[in-house]
Amino acid sequence: MPRPSRRTVLATGSTLAGAALAGGLPSQATAATPVSTPATAASAPSEDAWRTVLDDADLVWQKMPKTWYEGPYLGNGLLGSGIYQEPGKNAIRFNVQHSEVQDHRPEFGSLFGLARLPIGYFTLEPVGAVTGLDWRLRLRDAELTGTLTTDKGTLTIRAQVTNALSVLAVEVTPSEGERGFAWVFHPAQSISPRAAFQPIPAGYEGNPPAESGEDDGVSVCVQPLLSGGQHVTAWRERARGERRTLYVNVAHSFPKSTARDRAVSTVRAAARLPYDALAVTHRAWWHAYYRKSFLSVPDARIQRFYWIQLYKTASAARRDAPVMATSGPWLEPTPWPATWWNLNVQLEYWLIHGSNHLELDAVTRALGEFRDNLTAEMAAPYRADSLGIPRTTDMHLVNGGATSNAQGYGVGIPGQDTPTPEVGNLTWALHNVWLSYRHTMDEKILRDVLFPLLRKAISYYLHFLEPGADGKLHLPATFSPEYGGNTRDCNYDLMLLTWGCRTLLDSAELLGIDDELAPRWREVLARRVAYPTDTNGFMIGADIPFAKSHRHYSHMLAVYPLYELTGRTPDELALIEKSLAHWVGFEGALQGYTFTGAASMSALLGKGEDALKYLGQLMSRFIQANTMYKESGPVIETPLSAAQSLHDMVCQSWGGVIRVFPALPAAWKDLTVHNFRTQGAFLLSAVREGGTTRWVRLVSEAGAPCVVRHGIAGAVDVRDGRGRPLRFEDAGDGAIRITLRKGDSALVTAKGDRPDLSVGPVTANAPAARWGLPA
Repeated sequence: MPRPSRRTVLATGSTLAGAALAGGLPSQATAATPVSTPATAASAPSEDAWRTVLDDADLVWQKMPKTWYEGPYLGNGLLGSGIYQEPGKNAIRFNVQHSEVQDHRPEFGSLFGLARLPIGYFTLEPVGAVTGLDWRLRLRDAELTGTLTTDKGTLTIRAQVTNALSVLAVEVTPSEGERGFAWVFHPAQSISPRAAFQPIPAGYEGNPPAESGEDDGVSVCVQPLLSGGQHVTAWRERARGERRTLYVNVAHSFPKSTARDRAVSTVRAAARLPYDALAVTHRAWWHAYYRKSFLSVPDARIQRFYWIQLYKTASAARRDAPVMATSGPWLEPTPWPATWWNLNVQLEYWLIHGSNHLELDAVTRALGEFRDNLTAEMAAPYRADSLGIPRTTDMHLVNGGATSNAQGYGVGIPGQDTPTPEVGNLTWALHNVWLSYRHTMDEKILRDVLFPLLRKAISYYLHFLEPGADGKLHLPATFSPEYGGNTRDCNYDLMLLTWGCRTLLDSAELLGIDDELAPRWREVLARRVAYPTDTNGFMIGADIPFAKSHRHYSHMLAVYPLYELTGRTPDELALIEKSLAHWVGFEGALQGYTFTGAASMSALLGKGEDALKYLGQLMSRFIQANTMYKESGPVIETPLSAAQSLHDMVCQSWGGVIRVFPALPAAWKDLTVHNFRTQGAFLLSAVREGGTTRWVRLVSEAGAPCVVRHGIAGAVDVRDGRGRPLRFEDAGDGAIRITLRKGDSALVTAKGDRPDLSVGPVTANAPAARWGLPA
């Protein structure tokens, strides 16, 4: 099939009005009502589809969780709480964590002076000794429910972190013998968590001790900051009959000390409402959230894992919340108390596109809002026309005055060290912004964020490109994330530079911009040195072969996620396969996201069995009981990127072609997807039964060109939303081209077939244990 031009791929039929990024939940077709046309009657599912899959995915605990990696977690993108046994105590810890709580001393860098700060935790202290528990994290309602049993009685618990008022609400109903249970707050030492892992910088000290008090029935714990400002934990317990409800809020302010008043007033407002009243709007938000898309696969363990990741993402991310730090809002002991931009952020947010949750896109918002802070992170000679992003920043994209890698990692200068010249991170982050544009076709993203920032990110490279004796343009030494050592013609940078120049040229044409740098971008594409390779595939760069175990796929970004190299020719395919096998063949330093990357690359090549194998290794070797993940500390990106690997098996839409079910393992004979968002701003619904794709439906939100590789064997019918025949063209290689205006839909079926268009969960091939700690 001819490859469409990048101009065609990038172009939008009409600008989407930005509703997908506005934080709301726009109305869409729901799978509770069958997707159908008048030409094909469809019966409604016997049960609500989302209730079925979400209830099935609930995590359960019949054994005591003793660590963060075992316990339940609640959150709303800002306030979070991880729940597990207080170590060595007959008590349950409810952590209090908040993504906005950080220090403000930039002279000590992002990892100390701007680090996220621990707040403290509550302990639920029963009268008797704990003898058992039965908990369930109800995904559909984003609520922990269950009982804690002691030798004196039982405590019935319900807990939620609400959306509207941003409070942790925990309702406890004790039996007679447990009426004397108590809540106790334990403030944390306000110091960078990195202090437990790395030497403390000269002159750095922790913040003063917290100050506890009361404000007309509301308890407060005020944490003053040496830099000015404060964060405040406020709480109140209120009894209604036998039920006692704890209401907790956290507020942060800098440089003023205004957090106390906000926290106290929020708790007062919340405490006026019974738990069930708070839960009404909370549950309504979550129910609407889940109904934006639907996916069901016949692997019970993976399906449950997937829906848990959607819960986790909305618990950790919102458009107006800080970009997720390494552990989301749940700050636990970690050497990484900041936001990481050389892989973590990118992987954290990939799944929002296919799952149709652009309301969680903090990356586009933050890069647009804090772009001026990035200027200050550049060396002075380059600030006028260049931008980069440090490896580590706070929520405002500031790294501060870090003087060593122990304090924070700056952008660096190609050809110089120190700091390590890790130059490509902003361009890679902007690829996420490009994905948000492509999945919405919202031209404002392209015009206001992507183009101006990408122009400056690529301009930084242009300062250093030099022709070599071969007449090709070469880069001086830069750093490929995490491999170690600087190298000329680093593939990480060359691949991002290539994607950036192509995207700038296409964007300028679309936006009608006659840019003076366009000739330079074309020159880069024409004269750039080839990506360094050897007999094993892609090298790290011209000076460094890939010769040791390495978890990162920074040297293979042109394959995934950039899709610049996709195996279109036999030689290109052989290079990808050789490089992938060589990369994963080194045991020793591989980590969880190694296997999510390998799964997605395998999906690109149509190798569903390999993709499933890699996901299986991830699940068995790295994913923890509650689906969290750890290395030296908790990191959230890997399980979230596994959800994207599943997306890549189910649908791919790079290069202007929507590929339906491109990489399914043979065992997945039944599969349902609904309102899966693709590039071009299409919503895809499709059903596979008995190993055969029965129907594919596409709704166009922007009128963009529609080419779909539907996977239906033989001749097909294409009908519009009223059941009328639609004209289409054969685009080759199993694809068809359909002309759809904004708001139009197309249904593709086998010729003469009129399948049931109901959407519902598929039957699992085999039973599987629930996530959590079941008996």
